Amino acid sequence: MKAAEIRELSVEDLKAKIVEHTKALETLQLNHAVSPIENPIVIKDTRRLVARLKTVLNQKEQA
Repeated sequence: MKAAEIRELSVEDLKAKIVEHTKALETLQLNHAVSPIENPIVIKDTRRLVARLKTVLNQKEQA
């Protein structure tokens, strides 16, 4: 997701996306610990996406 797309989401949508991507990140990390996944960059990208979502959520809640 691009930053502009993330900013257009509502607070409820942001919270839902955070939960969804956090679970996906946990699954990726577990799978990578058991046996190396084919593309480990996906873990980094998912972690950064969760961080972007949380940042936009905090900005919207403070405004």
